[in-house]
Amino acid sequence: MRDELTRPLQLLTPSRPRRAGLVTRAAFAGAAVALVSVLVTALVAIPIAVRVADNRARQVLAEEAQLVTEVLRNRLDRGRTADEERLATTLRKRDVEIYLIRNGVSDRPGLPESIVRQISQGQSISRRTSLGGRLSLVEGRPVGDADGVVLTAPAATGTAWAVLKGLWFPLGAGLLAGMLAGVLLARRLTRPLRNAAVAAARIRAGDHAVRVPVENPPEVADLALALNELAGALAVSEARQREFLLSISHELKTPLTTLRGYAEALADGVVQENETAPVGKTMLGEADHLARLIDDLLALARLDAVDFPLQTAIVDLVPVVRAVHDAWQPRCTAHGVPLKVQAPDAELRVTTDAGRLRQVIDGLLENALRVVPPGRPIVVELTANPQAAIVQVRDGGPGFTDDDLAIAFQRGALHQRYQGVRKVGSGLGLALAAGLVRRLGGTISAGHAPEGGAALTVTLPR
Repeated sequence: MRDELTRPLQLLTPSRPRRAGLVTRAAFAGAAVALVSVLVTALVAIPIAVRVADNRARQVLAEEAQLVTEVLRNRLDRGRTADEERLATTLRKRDVEIYLIRNGVSDRPGLPESIVRQISQGQSISRRTSLGGRLSLVEGRPVGDADGVVLTAPAATGTAWAVLKGLWFPLGAGLLAGMLAGVLLARRLTRPLRNAAVAAARIRAGDHAVRVPVENPPEVADLALALNELAGALAVSEARQREFLLSISHELKTPLTTLRGYAEALADGVVQENETAPVGKTMLGEADHLARLIDDLLALARLDAVDFPLQTAIVDLVPVVRAVHDAWQPRCTAHGVPLKVQAPDAELRVTTDAGRLRQVIDGLLENALRVVPPGRPIVVELTANPQAAIVQVRDGGPGFTDDDLAIAFQRGALHQRYQGVRKVGSGLGLALAAGLVRRLGGTISAGHAPEGGAALTVTLPR
């Protein structure tokens, strides 16, 4: 299935300008995330590393100052001896300078006067300061009265650069890993998306049998399921439309065949003079039947159009429903079907189109009269509640099964189900009635009538 879906569809898909695809964008996004992560790590790590290095150097220098102080505690009054020179040379190799303060005076220049004064006053010193234009660490310890030892060492200044140099490798590795992860993730996501796009193009081209493999992640799986459901719904709709057209073609062909037959008989002179009137009456009836079918088709086609005519006004439904009795009584009597019309005595006013409502009732009666056997009743009843007016058409015919109720108002559905089983119409009447009621702002439902047949209920808001 996947190979079939990934076939080129140049003829189905219009050309579009090329843009950066999801794979490219994901690769750049992964690299950007890695870069930002490394930079944020550097911004956090550099101050910490500098502080740790500084504290470590200060701690080492403080320990050395304490050690030197202990060594020289009893020797400062002798001047700089050979031992002190050797000690100074050893410290200098480690870039540490030693200053000896005797009687408040440094043995050599270089120390700020403030440091010498503090040591002479018996105060210890631990600070960062500038010595000779160079940032240095200073550790001083007093030794007796106005004597002391001061050690200085350059402050660590290359820590930040050392940390930055150490980030090049993790930065490169992070960028590479981010790009690789982005590409792999994008390929994983784009494959089912491409399958869905190809399937959508094939559905657009009329191939409703196509199905998309359902794959994770859940969002992509939902998309595949939605496309599969859409393809299935379109296939069902297309099949219903085809069956509807076939049934309508049959319904249209029947009166046309009758008309053609009688027209040929008239043209050939087969019809006798005394038979002309009955033949004409039959042809007129078939022409009326054909006209009704065409009108129903046109009305169905225009139901959802903006130019569908509606003339709404405040209407009293009682005379509208009672007029049904006079209009349909002759036809019902001719079929041997009792017609009963029930309406309240008081006015029942709603805002609607009286002509369209009468069209709905006539359509429901036409549908009922077609299937009701002689002797079984048809009832038209108007009732109301505080929220709505209710018009119900019930009959004593074969009625609906529970399965029929769900498809009663679909075009041609009942015609397809019962063709050849019992007398059925074109399947347009109930669909047209449902569309008209919807345009009037009401609802229509199908159910079982106490008379034993179907009950069709139209509800209009008051």
